Amino acid sequence: MRLRFEIEYTLNTPTRVLFDRLSTAEGLAEWFADNVTVDGDIYTFWWDKTGARARLIYVRENKSVRFDWLDFADTETNFFEFRLIIHELTGDTALMITDHADEDEVEDAKDLWDTQISNLKNVLGLTE
Repeated sequence: MRLRFEIEYTLNTPTRVLFDRLSTAEGLAEWFADNVTVDGDIYTFWWDKTGARARLIYVRENKSVRFDWLDFADTETNFFEFRLIIHELTGDTALMITDHADEDEVEDAKDLWDTQISNLKNVLGLTE
C-alpha cells in the first residue's frame, strides 16, 4: 500500500528564485535529476541512464507545482508536489513536498528528499 507523506524544509531565499528551480527543466536539472527534458507537458527526469516520465499537472506561479508519474497506473498515489509557503510570523519561505511511497519505503523516500534538498540548498548558496 502506498502512503502519502509531506516534508517541510525552510529555505530562506526569494520565492521567485526557488520557484524557478522547481518548475523549469533547467532548474530541476540543477538539483533534482542529472538531466530533465520536456516535450509539451511531459517531463523526463534522467538519473544516470534511467529516465522517468511525469506530466506537469499544474503550476501556480510562485506557489506550487505538481507532477504525476506516468509510469504508474494509479495517479492518486503517484504524484509529487512542491508548494511554497511564507510563514506569516517569521517571513521564512518553506518548501512543502508531498510525495508517496510504499509503506516500508517511506523513511527511505524521506532520506532521498533530504539529500535532494541538500543539493538544492547548495545550488541556492544556502548553508546547512
